[in-house]
Amino acid sequence: MSVDMTKWREIARKGQRTWRGDSAGRLEGKSVIVTGAAQGFGEGVARELYREGACVAIADMNLPLAEAVAKKLGGRAAAIGVDVSNEESVANMVAKAVETFGGLDLMVSNAGVVRSGPLTTFEKKDLDFVTAVNYTGLFLCCKYAAIIMEAQHEGDVERAASGGEEPPMYDIVAVSSKSGLEGSNKNFAYAGSKFGGIGLVQSFALELCGKNIKVNAVCPGNYLDGPLWSDPKRGLFVQYLQAGKVPGARTVEDVRRFYEAKVPMNRGCLPADVARAVLYCVEQQYETGQAIPVTGGQVMLN
Repeated sequence: MSVDMTKWREIARKGQRTWRGDSAGRLEGKSVIVTGAAQGFGEGVARELYREGACVAIADMNLPLAEAVAKKLGGRAAAIGVDVSNEESVANMVAKAVETFGGLDLMVSNAGVVRSGPLTTFEKKDLDFVTAVNYTGLFLCCKYAAIIMEAQHEGDVERAASGGEEPPMYDIVAVSSKSGLEGSNKNFAYAGSKFGGIGLVQSFALELCGKNIKVNAVCPGNYLDGPLWSDPKRGLFVQYLQAGKVPGARTVEDVRRFYEAKVPMNRGCLPADVARAVLYCVEQQYETGQAIPVTGGQVMLN
């Protein structure tokens, strides 16, 4: 059942921002949520958007770590705890952001998890876990961001009719993956959730376009230096080594070299690369429903 957002819709519709920030940049005056922002790609993307003048909600299940990131960024950052697979938690995250900033201009749905392994031995509970975070979590983030953004658009139209400025655009950006553009051997749960997420992006783009809400996805390559890959217990280097995903690999270093060799630009993707793609999504005015590769040439669109 949906959470009642009437109070927060009304705050957003009025367009009276409570915290516009004090830093110039390409996102000056914009309010942003980045989920999964306490570490990895999310933390790096949040940091880059903050540098561009945005007020940023660092949203993560690990609230103490999110608070540490927000404190390190500065006064325009706020930490919010969230479990993106839980509807009430996502609604509360968006409500808290609206309470803090007075509205929402950009939702970056970044939180994601990976479980890999062969089809014949893969556990359903692991498939359910990946789907709940990567697919259902994206749906919930889009749903509650859209509730606020639609209310803002209503207020924008009313003010424009009274001689105000033309209604602005709002943005939802899903951080997908190159595995959302092509299959991934022994990594089907993740790839499937990301393929499905792009289907959501395209569908929501069609539905929300008339409300001045653009919905796009960015599809990063491998962030080889981030915790998703390098965690010594659950990182992908370890998972892929144990799953036999890389033929002949005997060590984690063998797995890393295998993936570096796949990229024409000879390096992994970095948070700054993803942030530039997010900025493109926000700044352009004539694209929605797109899935933009950020892969160093490893995956190219046909």
